[in-house]
Amino acid sequence: MKKTSLRFLQAHTNMASIIDDLAPNVFGEEHEAGKIPYSLFVETVEQVPIAISITDKKAKILYVNEEFCRVTGYQAEDVLGKNESLLSDKSTPRNVYYDLWHTISKKQVWRGKLCNRHKSGQRYLADLTIAPMLNEQGNITHYIGMHRDITQSYESEKQLINQKLLIESVINSSPIAMVVIDNQDKVILDNHMYKALVSDLDKGEPADYFLHLLRAELGDLWSELQRNEQGFDNREFRIEGKGQRRDRWYSCAGNWFVENEVNVDAFFESNSKQYLILTITDITRQRRQMEELHIQTLKTIMSEDERVRSIRETLLGAMHQIQMPMNQIRAAEQILRHKRDDQNTGLLQILLQIQQSGEEAIATMQKCIPEVLQTTVIPVNLNQILHEVLLLNHQRIWSKGIEVHWQPLSQLPTMLGSENRLRTLFKQLIDNAIEAVSVNSTNEQRLKITTSADADLIYVCIEDSGPGIPVEKRSKVFEPFYTTRPIGGHQTGMGLVMAKEIVNQHQGYIDIDPDFDQGCRFKISFPQNRQEIRRLL
Repeated sequence: MKKTSLRFLQAHTNMASIIDDLAPNVFGEEHEAGKIPYSLFVETVEQVPIAISITDKKAKILYVNEEFCRVTGYQAEDVLGKNESLLSDKSTPRNVYYDLWHTISKKQVWRGKLCNRHKSGQRYLADLTIAPMLNEQGNITHYIGMHRDITQSYESEKQLINQKLLIESVINSSPIAMVVIDNQDKVILDNHMYKALVSDLDKGEPADYFLHLLRAELGDLWSELQRNEQGFDNREFRIEGKGQRRDRWYSCAGNWFVENEVNVDAFFESNSKQYLILTITDITRQRRQMEELHIQTLKTIMSEDERVRSIRETLLGAMHQIQMPMNQIRAAEQILRHKRDDQNTGLLQILLQIQQSGEEAIATMQKCIPEVLQTTVIPVNLNQILHEVLLLNHQRIWSKGIEVHWQPLSQLPTMLGSENRLRTLFKQLIDNAIEAVSVNSTNEQRLKITTSADADLIYVCIEDSGPGIPVEKRSKVFEPFYTTRPIGGHQTGMGLVMAKEIVNQHQGYIDIDPDFDQGCRFKISFPQNRQEIRRLL
């Protein structure tokens, strides 16, 4: 084949003339130093794995190599003397050919892609380079073209792009926020739902925020899952709302995967990187439905508790009212006994009978007072308790036009306590605050609730914009049946007494802030996770 090709080239005087015109000083005999043997040049052009063709200035083909024949399907005798346009599929835009001729006519190299047609009629994509060949005077004498069939690599590249677009389209159409994160917590890929979280959460980069929550919750398990490439799912988090924004719930799931590197450094040595695909599902609607059911259950429980409390307060109030005249009767009895006057014997008997009847009545009422059952002591999140109490009072607050400022500490520590009793405590205080705000004659009707914590204590502040409680009466509001209603509008009866009792049971402290003069502010503090509380409840 090689000898035949060489004879073919040597037999064509036009090819020899091309070489003579282009580089008379380049080729020489094999013994001449610094010059390439003519035969070596011919063999190189013939065997190079790139399709090569040489044409005159009008694109008439003068020479083709073996690779040209293999790529195009044409033999040399099929194309020699014919125009290079023989290869064109006619589907390449005219402006591409215009750019091609405009470039090479200016003695510049043109590089681009053309759609060619194989001799069999099949289209293929040619990656083409055309360079003008100049003589010693710098004039164009011929053109040399070199091209490769890149159809397969082009189709593979397009297929990868299409697959990437398809994957991105599927991901973006997903109703779930999805994000791919590398080992440096950098976001590599995300979808539209994830981008929406940036403004919805107002927490900066959502991935950083949820990764912080997940690592805090999973602890050492996080590193183990990552090391073993094991996933996790159904990790739910509540995001506290600010101002008028309601709380939102999200469920997180994740899976780690390893991807091989595609850079030059990984060509000979396999390198890989680990990624986490994190999905964040907004489950607020489901949680709110569950919450509504929970609130309805709480309303039933609280209604029963309030019924029991009402009965207790009524009976205790009646006993208190009976006890005052009974004390006076007991005092009168002692005076009559001290006088030892026979004239008062009848009156003394009457007083004894009244006293006995009163004591029997008090004893009967004492037996009727419903017992307060012991409750389970568990770790409690006061933010959740306060949130529930606000939901219980939502209709009442809304109907009175009260502005609520709810400012919870996002990572509030838990405490040991009774959920039901703590709910009763805060409902009593919030009910009092609503009542105070409602009777206030000022335009501002505000209720503010905040939570905070330090190393030992958890703090809750409940303040209202009502008329407040006079300084001289603040020490008495926790006494049974003391009322400030004519002045401050706070509820009468045993409410605050019960509130203080519940706080004491949890080893806490409750007081009225003496420095707050824009209404009334109750300050409550509880110890964190005290085991002794179990014995008190």
